[in-house]
Amino acid sequence: MKKQRHCFALDLIDDTELIAAYKKHHTKVWPEIISSIKAAGIIDLEIYLVANRLFMIMETGDNFSFELKEEMDKNNAKVQEWETLMWKYQKALPLAKPGEKWQLMDLIFKL
Repeated sequence: MKKQRHCFALDLIDDTELIAAYKKHHTKVWPEIISSIKAAGIIDLEIYLVANRLFMIMETGDNFSFELKEEMDKNNAKVQEWETLMWKYQKALPLAKPGEKWQLMDLIFKL
C-alpha cells in the first residue's frame, strides 16, 4: 500500500481559555469521530499547535478520496455535531473561502 501525506493549516480564535478548551476536547476525541476518520482511509492523523495556529498531518492509503471523505462527513450526524462544536474555537485563515476550514498546504521542500 502506498501512503500519501497531506498537511493542513487552520487557526484557533486567539483566546487562551478557548485554546485550552480545544486542546482538552482533543484529549478525548469522540469514538465516532475516530471511527469516521479510519473509515475514510486515513491511516494516521496528528494535529500540532503553536500559539493559535494548528498544523495537521494526515497519512492516507490508496483508498482515500477527499471527495468521498467530504460526502461521508456530510452524511454523518455525529461528525457534523463535532465540526459544529470545533468551529466555536476555530478561525478560518484569511485565504479561506466562506465555510472552509482546514487549508491544504503545498510541499515546498523535502529532504
